[in-house]
Parts: sequence; structure tokens; C-alpha cells
Amino acid sequence: MSEPVHGGVIAVRALKSLGVEHLFVLTGGHIFPFLDAARTEGLRIADFRHEQSAGYAAEAWSRLTRTLGVCAVTAGPGVTNIMSPLAQAGFNSASVLALAGRAPTYRWGQGSLQEIDHVPFVAPLAEAKTVQTTDAIAEEILAAARRALIPPRGPQFLDFPLEVLFNTASVETNAPDAGRDEAATFEQAGEVARLIEHAQRPVLVAGSNVWLDRAEQALRALVEAAEIPTIMNGQGRGCLPADHRLAFARSRSAAFKQADLVIVAGAPLDFRLGFGQGFAPDAKVVHLDPGPVVEHVPLAVTTNPTRLDVSLAAIASEIGTASDTKPWIEALRAVEEDNYAQAQEELRSDARPIHPMRLYGELVPLLERNAVVIGDGGDFVSYAGREVPSFEPGCWLDPGPYGCLGCGPGYAMAARLAHPDRQIVLLLGDGAIGFSGTELETMVRLKLPIVCVVGNNGIWGLEKHPMRALYGHDVAAELQPGIRYDLMMESFGGRGELVEDPDDIGPALKRAFDAGEPYLVNVLTDPEIAYPRSANLA
Repeated sequence: MSEPVHGGVIAVRALKSLGVEHLFVLTGGHIFPFLDAARTEGLRIADFRHEQSAGYAAEAWSRLTRTLGVCAVTAGPGVTNIMSPLAQAGFNSASVLALAGRAPTYRWGQGSLQEIDHVPFVAPLAEAKTVQTTDAIAEEILAAARRALIPPRGPQFLDFPLEVLFNTASVETNAPDAGRDEAATFEQAGEVARLIEHAQRPVLVAGSNVWLDRAEQALRALVEAAEIPTIMNGQGRGCLPADHRLAFARSRSAAFKQADLVIVAGAPLDFRLGFGQGFAPDAKVVHLDPGPVVEHVPLAVTTNPTRLDVSLAAIASEIGTASDTKPWIEALRAVEEDNYAQAQEELRSDARPIHPMRLYGELVPLLERNAVVIGDGGDFVSYAGREVPSFEPGCWLDPGPYGCLGCGPGYAMAARLAHPDRQIVLLLGDGAIGFSGTELETMVRLKLPIVCVVGNNGIWGLEKHPMRALYGHDVAAELQPGIRYDLMMESFGGRGELVEDPDDIGPALKRAFDAGEPYLVNVLTDPEIAYPRSANLA
């Protein structure tokens, strides 16, 4: 039996047995044992200015590395401050374990500092439990981690009364197995393969769970075997390289309206896919996912939740002689090329104030194939979703369908820790930076080189233009124009530049990539230009 150690050491040893490398935190007295143990046991601490950023960093770590992301926060407000990250982790199927302090049990009900029962209000967002004894810490952490990592994946929450962490116990820690069912099968593979073989105009949508299920090779095998045009959504971006002959990004509307078979793999049929209502009326629809299969769209094949590395590989193995999709591919490629040609004028625009597209015209040629690009914004980042290509999987990160702004700095710092040798680019709207701009100090303090680009148009772009279209006026949609976010970065010890001339964008970005330190390029863009979309909130 090992020597008695305090609860924080037991917790950290359990995390290390799982392969956890980083603990994302904001300090507080209730979690001192976690912090002490991380230091003595060699677990790297990344400490933030707001608990929400610690939560977002844990989510990003999970989504980028496909492993467990762990954050630790103090009791009470520490927990309420990670509610949005836990919600976002749930929407994004991120394997997050949130650890929290809790007021001592022996004083419960007497008014201890930050005394509140977290479990009832956390439980709708993450499976939540209070660990009652010191000798149960390792077992509970390992069990929660297993639940977080097994598809359909999602966040887990444990809190620890003060005495549970500070007390000592002798505990042996043995990590559980990875929790993968290697014998899993997909019984509907033949049915889906027959649909593909008879389709003249098939299209496949690859969503985030293709990446999270480690199914990128199975995806490629299927689409190449059947010659299926593929559109990538969310973290599915890059599961086929953007320059692959079957990868399409600018013709999705045409593809959906004309396809006779739509296979959606690893993505919900939510607002990003028009709720499945924008497909051709006679299109057959198949939904493949490790989580619940869609119910609001009629499906051609009833499939059971199955890991996508299993289902996609099984379908690929069943493909015999597929139909000739060459005319369909050529038609979509023509749409793709026409839309690309139409974008060139804006990508090269010399307009002042700067057209936001010009920024992407300058940025994209500077990106390496494995650059990690993070989007935190509305209107400004919408352009990035269309214009920034992903050539490798796991290189794109945005808030996902929950759409919570302010996640970007936490995401970017986790990306830098996960990929110390890659370009890390954080794209921020000037609305989004207001949520967590003080984390620029964290970047500098932790010495994490990140290229931050702010699209600064002085408005809430996704709200101002639609509201003006609906009512003829807008309310609560103005920000102070021309704020010097570059000086904000400099005040924290990083480097910054203000860009007002479109010809200065490229040189400023080159300096940012070459700097080797946190760098913010503050680009003043035209507030009268809006990303083309309908104001559909349904």
C-alpha cells in the first residue's frame, strides 16, 4: 500500500494514468490541493483570467487531440462561470472533465464561503456528482473520464468538498481500458451501399464526429470507392484535403438541391444544414452518427448509433460497382469554380474601409497546410468558414452549433499547447474579443505565440444588418469604432499593429507569423458590408 497523500495528489495521479498532460485552471482556495499536486506530480498548469476560458481550453484540447480535456475551478462562481463551456462541450461532443471545489460538508448549511449545491444546476449540461470521500477520488475520476470518452462523448462534472481534497488516503491508481468496442459492427452497411450504387447524384456531408471518431481514413476509402462528392462541416473540415478531387466547399447549395442521395455522417441535421429541409424533394437521406440519429427528417435507411470509423469502413467494404458519377462531379466542380471566380474581386478589393474578404485574400496564402485556425466571431468569422481551406484534419475550430462567443482565446491557447510547432491563428470579431480580451495577458504570461487577427468594424454585424432589414432600424448593435485592440495587446507585453490600408494587411500578417510571440493585427473593416445570409433564427 502506498503512503497516504492528500486528495489532490490522488486526483492528479488518476489524471496522469489517463495520459492527461495539462490542467486548465483559475486559482481558488477550494482547489489548492489540485494545484499543489499538479506542481509536485509534473502536470502542467495553464491558468487563465476567467473560468470560462479554462473550460473552453479543456474543450478545445479534447476536440483537437481526441483525448480528455480537464479543467479545475473553485466552488460557487467558479462553477457558474463554466456553465457555457460545459454546454458548448455537450453540443460539440467534447470529452471534458470539469473538477470543482465545494464548501466543506461539516459546515454545510452554515454559510461557508461560496456554499452552493452545484450538482442540480450542472446536471442538465453534464453528468454531475459529488465525491464524498478521499479514498473514492481516483475511482470517481477514472469512471467519469471513461463516460466522457465513450461515444457519443460529452462533458462530465465532479465536485469535491473541501475536506475530501485536503484529507489523506492511501490509494493505488490503475487506469481503465480505453472503452472502445473493437467488436462493433454496422448491420445496415449493405443497405446504404446499395443506395450509393444506384445513386446518380450522391453527396456526402462529413461532420465533426468523423474526426472525433478517428474515421478520416474510412471516410476517404468510402468516397473514393464510390466517387461521392463530399462537403465537410465543422471539424469534419480537412478529413479530406481541401484540394482533393472529391472535396467541395462552394457548391453545397447546388449539391443539396440536386442530389438524389444525401449521406450525413457525424453531423446533426441542424440549422447549418437547413434542418434537412433544403435537400431535393426526392432525395433519399441517410444519417450516420455515434450519437442519436435524426428524427425530424424521413430516412431511407434506419441506422443505429455506431462509431463512424466502423460504419464508414463497413459501407466502403460493401461497395461493388457504383454508378457513374463523373457528370455529377463535373457539374458541381463547374459551380465550385464559378463561385471561386466570383469571390476574387472581393478577395483583392482595394476598398477603404477594408472589405473583410481582402483580409482572407491576404491570410490564406500565408497559411501552412497544417495551420490550426480558430474562429471566434459572427459576421467576420463567417467569411473564414467559406474562404479558409483545411488540408489536414483537426485544423479548424469554431464554437459549433451552440455558438458561444468568447471561446477563442481559450481555444487558441489549448491549440498552441497541443501543437507547439504549427501556425496557430485566432480570428476574432470585435464583438467576440470583448468577452475574453484579457486572456491576451494569459497568452503573453504563458509565452504562447499565437497570431490574433481582429476584424474591427465597430458593430455587432450579425445583428445590425438583419435587424435593420426587419425593422428599418437597429438597436443595441453599435460598438465604439476603431478601438485599439493592438494597443491592448501591447499593454500586456505582446505585439500589435493597426491596419487601415488594405495593402498593409499582408506585410502585417507576415510580421505576426515571424514574431514568435503573441501578436495581434487589428484590421479596421467596413461596417456597411455584411456576410450574405438570410435572417433565419428558426
